[in-house]
Amino acid sequence: MVGKHDRRQMRTSISVPTRECLATNLWAKVLGTCALASILVGCGSRSVEIPEIGEFEADRVLFERGREAIDEGNWSVAREYFTQIRDNYPQSDYRAESRLQIGDSYEGEGTLESYVRALEAYQDFMSLYPTHPRVAYAQYKVGMVHLRQMNSAERDQTETLNAIAEFEIFVARYPADHELMAQVRQALRSARDRLSEHDYLVGSFYFRFRNYAGAISRFRQILENDPGYTGRDRVYLQLAVSLAETQQTAEAIPYLSRVLEEFDNSEHAGDARRLLDELTSAQER
Repeated sequence: MVGKHDRRQMRTSISVPTRECLATNLWAKVLGTCALASILVGCGSRSVEIPEIGEFEADRVLFERGREAIDEGNWSVAREYFTQIRDNYPQSDYRAESRLQIGDSYEGEGTLESYVRALEAYQDFMSLYPTHPRVAYAQYKVGMVHLRQMNSAERDQTETLNAIAEFEIFVARYPADHELMAQVRQALRSARDRLSEHDYLVGSFYFRFRNYAGAISRFRQILENDPGYTGRDRVYLQLAVSLAETQQTAEAIPYLSRVLEEFDNSEHAGDARRLLDELTSAQER
């Protein structure tokens, strides 16, 4: 039969080693995780697992994780993966593309500061890899960063002009059948429309206050500089009215006809037809 003193000794002899083993096993798991998987970077809502340099295909793993983060919109996480490739794997086949992805991660954040960093990344890529197959993509993205920063038509149009300049460089430099050309032309049209809208607002201001000479000058400038402006039906109409009001009927009639010929569903078609009939009848008399 075991006495109380003996039972206390047994509990002590069993419990102390057990606690030591538990602590040892816990630290082994922690250290094992770090040794096998990665170094953990960042203390935010999501840690970035960085494979050790020299680990088999670590650059590929980094790139794939970065792409997953980009697809999920985790911009800072993605950027950490791509930055690791850029800084630690100079011979990697993924290094050039990682520079582009760094730019994309900044663009995706959509802040004024991140747009500046995105432009730096894309311009660095074009400078470092001028013959790379993806240099056209970098040129396109430079234009898109400016496009995303365009102001409304009432405000300063510096970024609009920058976007137009970058897209025009793309159009001049790359073949018409380039895979990005349709997107570039669409973005270019959007930027040109914004600039022409800005000029239209100035002309419309003159028109409202019956400064017809100023309106005529501004409207003609729009049509000369941007003949593809998607809002030119209202430019045609107000230019025609301005010309008619200044006794230039013969010049006004063709603009009214262009409203009807080029814009079947224009909201200004009814006004254009009425004024065209009126001016035509007056000429016939």
